[in-house]
Amino acid sequence: MSYMALYRKKRPKTFEDVIGQEHIVITLKNQIKANRIAHAYLFCGTRGTGKTSTAKIFAKAVNCENSQDGEPCGHCSLCQSIDEGRTMNIIEIDAASNNGVDNVREIREEVKYTPTEGKYKVYIIDEVHMLSTGAFNALLKTLEEPPAHVIFILATTDPQKIPATILSRCQRFDFRRISTDSITKRLKAYMKEENIEVEDKALSYIARLAEGSMRDALSILDQCISFNYGERISFEKVLDVLGAVDYKVFFEFASILNKKESLETMELIDKIVMQGRDLSQFVMDFIAHLRNLLIVSSSQEAEKILDLSQEQIELLKDQSKEIASSTILRWIRIFSELSNELKYTDQKRVMLEVAVIKICQPQMDDSKDALLERIKVLEEKLAEGIVVQATEKPKTQENKKSSPKAKPKKPKAVPEDIKKAVSLWNDIKTSFSDSLNGLLMDTKAAYLEDDVYYIVFKDAFIIEAIKKYKDEIIARIEELLKKEVNVHFISAEAYQEKYQEIYGDSPEKSEERDQIEEVIEYFEKLGVSYEIK
Repeated sequence: MSYMALYRKKRPKTFEDVIGQEHIVITLKNQIKANRIAHAYLFCGTRGTGKTSTAKIFAKAVNCENSQDGEPCGHCSLCQSIDEGRTMNIIEIDAASNNGVDNVREIREEVKYTPTEGKYKVYIIDEVHMLSTGAFNALLKTLEEPPAHVIFILATTDPQKIPATILSRCQRFDFRRISTDSITKRLKAYMKEENIEVEDKALSYIARLAEGSMRDALSILDQCISFNYGERISFEKVLDVLGAVDYKVFFEFASILNKKESLETMELIDKIVMQGRDLSQFVMDFIAHLRNLLIVSSSQEAEKILDLSQEQIELLKDQSKEIASSTILRWIRIFSELSNELKYTDQKRVMLEVAVIKICQPQMDDSKDALLERIKVLEEKLAEGIVVQATEKPKTQENKKSSPKAKPKKPKAVPEDIKKAVSLWNDIKTSFSDSLNGLLMDTKAAYLEDDVYYIVFKDAFIIEAIKKYKDEIIARIEELLKKEVNVHFISAEAYQEKYQEIYGDSPEKSEERDQIEEVIEYFEKLGVSYEIK
């Protein structure tokens, strides 16, 4: 006899064998005991949660000659013929390859005939959401009023694609993802039956990788058994087969990133590559690690949310105290974008290293997240009392003698000059160094009143970080305008308040007012919400 895959060999044969779906099993058993069997069911849920297996057990139970407490006996001729696939009472249809109107018409013709044995003919239509619109319409009437000897069980992983007219004709059951603990216990029992020695830590890791799918867990375990045939399966061997890394590497990686140690991160990436680990899988696993860190840092009852061992949760709690939540969010965004990019490139290592450098050296990244990270570093330095001052070259006697004459005083800018200078701001702000240009990225120059040249910032806290550059900015504006300019830094919200004070609800329109409102709308698009008192 040919080899049978584990997920087929261990397929549940009774309701008792179905794990993690007690809410469905109890309901179906009660319906069988009370003889309140519906004519149509819809089984929804992710892959490997037991939809098709439960449908077959239900079909066996309703036809069983000696059903006890809603369970099929497994010994009568009908149960045995169903288990061996010899029965004509259960018709399995794959909607992905039989999705046309003609296929449904064949079903409509067949349902007229009574079963050759047993009480019911059960039609199990798998991946029913793949049916065409015409096929759904052809199925409607039969599904609503089928013959008394017919039961329809529709199974799908994508219920939102099913028309409401079909949904309203079925009893819907939502299959939950199976918990890691339940999968681990069942895998352990199966390995005991097969006389295969597997380390508990390895089974737990496989269960986590399966993400609630029993079939995925059995497929991964089957692969590991083949690779280590006749040997004890350890956690390290599972990592070798799957090209994955030990979860402790993610703690080390996060810690190094937080210290912004570029060299150490490169060495760790090199180590992972030399071990033959898959970098795409590494990035996805690290995103999951960051998600766990975020949950631990923002919830007092992380144990109820995370399906992890107590040891891992304690390690997460320790690391969450070192890394700020805002930093974790930024990393999640960077690595999520990277995960998508890795699908379409052969240079996975290069892309990963670039992402790591962006994190370790925010000054090389001009994104908003990197700007905020740089501001945060400045704030930390200020909090520690570290002051960075521009050093001035000491004046020598020779310098004093040859010092140039004082420059003539510039005339003061008038409102007309200010309005002219506002239009030059985009050229002015891009003429500074990269670091200052980054801070001025989301700013607008604006006129509002008198002779004041306003530079409007999205947030007030950025103004604090940029105040030390004010003289340099004023000098550049005056250089272009050839006049002395009264420059004020202001937040978008404060600018809106001043606008309200000056114009109020006045209906009069003017060129100046249009320019002011354009600035306000610009910051609305950036997400600024104005709360005017």
